[in-house]
Amino acid sequence: MLVLTRRVGESVVIGDDVVVTVLEVRADGVRLGIDAPRHVRVHRSEVLDAVREANAAAAQADAADATAAAALRDLLPGHRPAAGRDPAAPADPATPDAGATPRG
Repeated sequence: MLVLTRRVGESVVIGDDVVVTVLEVRADGVRLGIDAPRHVRVHRSEVLDAVREANAAAAQADAADATAAAALRDLLPGHRPAAGRDPAAPADPATPDAGATPRG
């Protein structure tokens, strides 16, 4: 990591097209101005992290939805279950069959 000291109004050039300028220094933070071409994506790291987490959660939900949809599809009359699947088996082996008699 390159560490630089800059004063208000001073800049750092990244590559040929990106200029980062110190606009203001306060006790609780620094305001930066970033001049970059439109094709260069500039994001705050905390926003990018939140988007990545939301995408991962959505992907997990999509996988669960696909598994449930496949299980329902296998129960349709005239539908051939996917190879190796028992259409009478619950979609998730950890989930007991709704029609099963409770133990105990």
